[in-house]
Amino acid sequence: MFDMQIAYMIFAYKNPELIKKTIESLSSEDCSFYIHIDKKVKMDKFSFIQGKNVFFIEKRIPVYWGEYSGVQAIITLIQTAMNAENKHDYFVLLSGSEYILQNKEYIQYYFEKNRGVEFINIVKMPNMDAGKPISRINTWRIQSSRPIIRFFVKSLARLGLAQRDHKKYLGSLMPYSGNTWWALTRDACQYILEFERNNRPFCEYFENTFAPEEMFFHTILGNSEFQGRTNRNVMYEDWSERGSHPAMIRQKHIKLFEDNEKVILHDVYGTGEMLFARKLSDDSLDLVERMDDIINKKGPGVLRFGKKNWGEC
Repeated sequence: MFDMQIAYMIFAYKNPELIKKTIESLSSEDCSFYIHIDKKVKMDKFSFIQGKNVFFIEKRIPVYWGEYSGVQAIITLIQTAMNAENKHDYFVLLSGSEYILQNKEYIQYYFEKNRGVEFINIVKMPNMDAGKPISRINTWRIQSSRPIIRFFVKSLARLGLAQRDHKKYLGSLMPYSGNTWWALTRDACQYILEFERNNRPFCEYFENTFAPEEMFFHTILGNSEFQGRTNRNVMYEDWSERGSHPAMIRQKHIKLFEDNEKVILHDVYGTGEMLFARKLSDDSLDLVERMDDIINKKGPGVLRFGKKNWGEC
């Protein structure tokens, strides 16, 4: 038994085989899994994923890429995990398209060793090095549920005419941004839920922005006492191809994982160790097997945790 209870919150719409494999690799008496499946997807694809510590969210939301529905699904995950019988210490947001880079004991000890740290990529906007221009938060983006207005506003946006000043709506709050995936403490998640519940105008503003899940949580925490205890997130993603999505994990990434006992990233978000790698899929389970072999060769996580050169963030 560990002293650290972890809630893994999976925000997914595909890859049932990979999700099952990830859950099996992480599962222990000290963690639970909360899974939100996009309401647009049939649940029978995921029915074989079972376990006494596996819980599917009943209140499913139809999620559309880059829209506020993603924030709503994540909030639902947090609420469910926070209300669970187990009092989780950390809440780790996953996408269903990643796999572990270390074994479960190592990951458990990592969070225990760094207890109290908020693992989230966060920068003040604008930050061009992180690809976070101020237009991300100032440009109107209407949701899919309003297609006619959405088309009209998108046309205006191409002409630079769908702008608004966030200062008029957010007041003294400074805008922050980063990546979707994070691992946050119970206190931080409680703060997010209370803020979301008590600040409806704030939420309404983000309902009409692009990719709000990359700004909503970050702006809340960036303007709080939690900002002072943040460290970069623990999710490896390769954005070198500069597309709208990170690169799929391929053989070159597997070699990187194999050549390094710990995968450390250093960029605009800071320096930190990666515990998970994204993006994988049900079509790349052969690479997942390779990753398992690499992890097994590294040896027991507990023993490696005790090494004098074991990295802390």
